[in-house]
Amino acid sequence: MNKRERQQTIREIIATRLVGSQEELRQFLAERGLEVTQSTLSRDMHDLRIARVPTQSGVRYTVAESAGDEKGRATLAAIFPQLFGRLDTVGELIVVKTVVAGAQPIAEAIDSEGNPDVLGTIAGENTILIICRSESARDRTAKRLLALARK
Repeated sequence: MNKRERQQTIREIIATRLVGSQEELRQFLAERGLEVTQSTLSRDMHDLRIARVPTQSGVRYTVAESAGDEKGRATLAAIFPQLFGRLDTVGELIVVKTVVAGAQPIAEAIDSEGNPDVLGTIAGENTILIICRSESARDRTAKRLLALARK
């Protein structure tokens, strides 16, 4: 099975089953005859923009691009409310706290928008640093993010 087929199988498993860990996902893949290493699985999950999100059934993986733009990237409006934790500002900076593994997909969505108020983002596991052009740009960006979080 090639990479594209393997990633399609991962997408299908995540769409149809509650998967809360990479090990569970590896077991589901093994049931289908696919033995993958943890590093391959991690790369595939990154490529597919898979994030862990809290649900009423517990934490589970979801494919963020299911609500993507024309290039398949996750849109900020689609994923921000699910992954958002809290927001703080200082100077020209915004710090956004997210659920575990939520920072990367959100930062990528922010960067892909091409907002002229945002110079760039730096994302860790659950924290994003957004660098804005000015304090007024920071205020506009923070206001928009908070509005998205309420949706």
